Parts: sequence; structure tokens; C-alpha cells
Amino acid sequence: MIYTVTFNPSLDYIVRLDSFTAGEINRTNYEQVLGGGKGINVSIVLSNLGHKSTALGFTAGFTGDEITRQLEGFGVKQDFIRLTEGFSRINVKVKADKETEINGQGPDITPEAQQKLFEQLDQLKENDTLVLAGSIPNTLPDDIYQRIMERLSKKNIRIVVDATKNLLMNVMPYRPFLIKPNNHELGEMFGVVLKTDEEIIAHAKKLQEKGARNVLISMAGDGAIMLTEDGDIYRSEAPKGKLVNSVGAGDSMVAGFIAGYTETGSYENAFFMGVATGSASAFSENLATRAEAEALLKTIVK
Repeated sequence: MIYTVTFNPSLDYIVRLDSFTAGEINRTNYEQVLGGGKGINVSIVLSNLGHKSTALGFTAGFTGDEITRQLEGFGVKQDFIRLTEGFSRINVKVKADKETEINGQGPDITPEAQQKLFEQLDQLKENDTLVLAGSIPNTLPDDIYQRIMERLSKKNIRIVVDATKNLLMNVMPYRPFLIKPNNHELGEMFGVVLKTDEEIIAHAKKLQEKGARNVLISMAGDGAIMLTEDGDIYRSEAPKGKLVNSVGAGDSMVAGFIAGYTETGSYENAFFMGVATGSASAFSENLATRAEAEALLKTIVK
């Protein structure tokens, strides 16, 4: 079974404008409201690819109700912990000549609610897959990822971590199955700017030396690179297409990888399915479907 955890789910209010001027009245020509959060995106894309998962995390208020309703519409099972105070955050995504984001704060997550999540995770079994994705709200301890991975360390669970900086670096001793920084995040972890494939590969190897089993580096329009625990290195250019919406593309890559690995047990197949699925989301107003991902997969030169 596949599980995703989103600590701070959101409703993403996505708007498009011909131009945006701060301090003035701006009128949209397109708007959409989507349930979001990195783990939620992974669960939705997995469902689109034909794989069941259970979305875990915390929801609150009327926005939490809408997030749950939308997930059910996508065929995603959810077992969110319901918070009694506050409401799940609203993130505003403004797309004009430049992209601007205003992200909400989210509700307080009590120690009692945190304990309920731990008890849910205790039910995971050997060979399950767990995706820990995204930032954490300031009401959770900074070491929440480490605490979860330590708690599950003896269960032989494949844990995928998609986070940044210290959140990611601090889980290396627990040997995550897969981590997915982008090239900029990878550089930030070591305080450098990575300009070449060779530099990216060298620093990805450093993360493997620290404990990561497989490292998948997304590079937006430049494609992706993956280093496997078997010592293989895969490189792919990005498929050709028009960028429509970058939100969720990285999460879609993670979902595509998990789907590809679940179906074939091959890191190579998983990598290219991840690249195709991430690009399919980037080229669409919505998250990738199976047909869209497979169409792009056929165009990738391996």
C-alpha cells in the first residue's frame, strides 16, 4: 500500500491575469480552486495513473471539507486527522507576466493530533511505501520527519522524502528510499550553485554517502538526473511541450516514479515514467493523467 502525508494541506486559488500591478485593482481572466499540498498532489496523480493510495495529514474548517471532497472526486482514499480549531490554509497562485504566490499559514496542530498521526503510521506494514512531502507548519517540531522515520526504521518501509534544506538533510541517516531535490535545492543544501551535470552528480553522490538510497534531481526544462543505489546514473532531457502550470510538476514526477517502480521494479523505468509524468502535469492546467504521461513517455530518447 502507498501512503502520503501532507502536514499542511491547502486549497490553491489559481488565477491568471494579462498583467498584475501591485496596489491596483486587478481582474482575472481564469480562476480555479484545487486541493493542494505536495503529498495530496502525489496521491491524486497516483490515482490518475491507476494506483491506490491513502492520503494522511491534518485538515480543519470549511477548506478542509473541500479538500476532502475533491480528493474523493479523484478517487483518492483519505484518512485525515480532523482538527477542531482553525481552517486549512488557502494559497493564492497569481499567474501573469510573472508568477506570484501568497501561501496561507494553516491551523495549529496539537500534540494530541500529532500522536494520532504516529498511531496511524504505526499500522504500516513491510514493503509499504510512505511519501513525506513538503514543508511543515510552525506548530510542528522541526524534527517531525526524523521522528517518523526513526519510528518506522525497523519495518522495511520504502520512504520517499520530498523536502528542502535541513528537513531533507536531517533524514539521511535513516536511509530514505528516494529523495527528490531539484537542482537549486541540491545546491542550497551544500551552499553552492550547481551549473553542470557533473556538479549535480557529484553532490547527489554526497547525499548517497550520507544515506540516501536513490537520488532523483529535477531540473525543470533541463530534464532530470537520477543516481540509483545500484550505482547507475540516468539522464533525460525534458520532453517537448508548452509550460502551462508548474504547480505540482515535481510531485507528479514523484508519483510517476512510484507508479513505474511499483509496476516494473526497475529504477530505469521508474525514472523515465517520473520524467514523463512530471512534464505531463507541467503541460496541462491539471495534474497528469495516465494517457498524457504515456504519450510523453514515447517521445523520450533513452
